[in-house]
Amino acid sequence: MKKFISTFLLSVLFFTGLMVPSQASAMAKVPANKGGCNEAAANLKVEGRKLWQDHVLWTRDFIKSDLAGLEDKDKVLERLLKNQDDIGNSIKPYYGEEAGRKLSQLLREHIIIGGQVVDAAKKGKKDELTKYDKLWQQNADKITSFLSGANPNWNNKQLKDMLYKHLQFVTNQVVARLNKNWMADIEAYDLGEDHMLMFSDVITEGIVKQFPQKFK
Repeated sequence: MKKFISTFLLSVLFFTGLMVPSQASAMAKVPANKGGCNEAAANLKVEGRKLWQDHVLWTRDFIKSDLAGLEDKDKVLERLLKNQDDIGNSIKPYYGEEAGRKLSQLLREHIIIGGQVVDAAKKGKKDELTKYDKLWQQNADKITSFLSGANPNWNNKQLKDMLYKHLQFVTNQVVARLNKNWMADIEAYDLGEDHMLMFSDVITEGIVKQFPQKFK
């Protein structure tokens, strides 16, 4: 059964993340950079990293609780969904209320579908895995299209490549946990953390380039 679940998870666990945040560094304000990055841009970078760290952290907690059938699963899911709203709210100052709500909606759908994928994998239901995998991929493509459509500095292919690589790191972690390979789980976790910080920085850099007047 472990082999069956692992095989399908390699192809279906899609667009979730996990990361241990450094709360002190993520919350601190960053002083102006004499090399050209001013205080406003530096603070946006820190705030963006904190949001995506929360996304990855609470996704990891949800996966662990779901796979183990822990009683806190619903509460963890509630907190994870709040993070999707937080990420949507973060773009409202630049793209407006409607765009922020749209991003939150897409990210919430991503989380819900992800939970269905994990549940199907645990139960070994191949047909359900195929169904939810397709829905998850469609949702991920919508997120990428939405972002690249909102900002010409966010290249669709670059974002998609980064998200897919991120997904592979997460898949590796889930498979490792199912097989009780804790060292592989930790290694994938560390790699995924570094990668998600790079993704967050790409998002920040795109905003600064599109709205330079806000970062003078």
